Amino acid sequence: MADPQETLAARVQSALGAALGAEFADTDPVIRPSQFADYQANAALALAKRLGRAPRDVAADVVAQLDVDDLCREVEISGPGFINLTLRDDWIAARTQDLLGDPRAGVPRQHPQTIPLDYSAPNVAKEMHVGHLRTTVVGDALARTLEALGHDVVRQNHIGDWGTPFGMLIEHLLEAGEDSAEAGLLQTDPNAFYQAARTKFDDSAEFAARARKRVVELQAGDAETLRLWRELVDFSTVYFNKVYGRLDVTLTDSDLAGESTYNPMLPAVCEELERKGIAEISEGALCVFLDGFTGREDKPIPLIVRKSDGGYGYATTDLATVRYRVEQLAADRIVYVVGAPQALHFKMVWETARKAGWLPDDVETVHVQIGNVLGTDGKILRTRSGRSIRLMELLDEAVERAAKVVGDNRPDLDDSTRAAIAREVGIGAVKYADLSVSHDTEYVFDFDRMLALNGNTGPYLQYAAARIRSIFRKGGIAPEDATGPVAITEPAERDLALALLGFGPAVATVGATLEPHRLCGYLFDLAQAFTAFFEHCPVLQADDPAVRESRFALIAATLQTLVTGLGLLGVRAPEQM
Repeated sequence: MADPQETLAARVQSALGAALGAEFADTDPVIRPSQFADYQANAALALAKRLGRAPRDVAADVVAQLDVDDLCREVEISGPGFINLTLRDDWIAARTQDLLGDPRAGVPRQHPQTIPLDYSAPNVAKEMHVGHLRTTVVGDALARTLEALGHDVVRQNHIGDWGTPFGMLIEHLLEAGEDSAEAGLLQTDPNAFYQAARTKFDDSAEFAARARKRVVELQAGDAETLRLWRELVDFSTVYFNKVYGRLDVTLTDSDLAGESTYNPMLPAVCEELERKGIAEISEGALCVFLDGFTGREDKPIPLIVRKSDGGYGYATTDLATVRYRVEQLAADRIVYVVGAPQALHFKMVWETARKAGWLPDDVETVHVQIGNVLGTDGKILRTRSGRSIRLMELLDEAVERAAKVVGDNRPDLDDSTRAAIAREVGIGAVKYADLSVSHDTEYVFDFDRMLALNGNTGPYLQYAAARIRSIFRKGGIAPEDATGPVAITEPAERDLALALLGFGPAVATVGATLEPHRLCGYLFDLAQAFTAFFEHCPVLQADDPAVRESRFALIAATLQTLVTGLGLLGVRAPEQM
């Protein structure tokens, strides 16, 4: 599938070599969109100083060698030396026609990599709250996108399923009864179960002693304790799956790779770090001190891999995780979708792993940093009482609000249809609002803005897709039967067709940068191009049958692109709205 920018880049690069010599044949032609043409090549400005010549003269030499007659209707030099490139309408039409026969909608298939993708990561026996929303939604969109590009994505849900709290949780489970209503809270209200266990631990010295003893038994591998621990995990997994089902993400039980997975590996991690002289004993703890990592008064910051009491922490587990993902999963690129405050921790873990030889230089590690979700008051989103907002409550409210919007706008629909649309619109609105802003920035959670049918929102894009489906229903034709041929006769047709050709490059950009908001921006621009087309280019009322067929083909390609793009974000496109 021809990417206009990539195709132009190859042609201009060839002209650079022909005009300036073989040593310039690999020079970046610096192709960018232009407000004065479709694209512009900016390489002449950068090369002029190196050549000791005027930029416009360099540009003139390049244009003299430029072979784009089949591709461009106009080439001109402007300003200090920009080469403006305007594509031929028939070339745009032909490339858009190609999209109709491409089930991938122009998404390229890249050389496959194995990519473990670490995201979501809730804690056993604790409620998933709004803080888990972004890591889950962003991670899932990246998983879908990377798979679409041809990569082998290994989803890794690194749940918190090990550690000292499990002593009190197991003891509370035994006192409450494994079949009790209290135990059932693990599937419906995990925080209530956790808080009850915490209260007993704080209020009863005898219970606390039993809880601590139970931790020792758990770490020692006592069979009965492990059975009870597994029961806690299983109860919580049922709850996680309810949230994931509501949120419509692709995580399954087979993707669970919690902290407990790596527990047997931790002693060997510490032993090898100490043997290689990378870790040393400091104040009773086994620590790694890395050059360049200092805190107050330039004191070195330790990465503690074994505590003074002999226990292990997050650093030990994360080192074992890196080693496992490289050695057992054969990772080419490891992606962590985790909160921004963990940036320093990950840098230290990765540098330690590289020093130990567990993380080769050809394996890339990436921290996709996740910013906070804010309330309309500009503070971290919480309830009035100050507690974190339960994620399931948030999603339920989104669906309820969407149901009111759908009910007000479509009273003609039956209850079940309205309910189905409300689910897709409400959940889609929450996910898109999160994905449409850069993942490392904060954003304000505002239902009214999220559910708006205008602006850069999920419902706006869903409505564009539903509007296209409505046109096809009225025309008595299925989208897959709209095969063109595509012809460009109006500016709005040209703008829409040219926008369609940008989908594959947009998806490839997300795969490279791991920034889903770039795909959101592309889809919003495409929906706007369709809206302008819809206003200026009648489809059903087109007088010329050939124009009518061409416009049906254009909106069929638009529908396919919108549905595919929203799907990569994990957002559904309702049949009607």
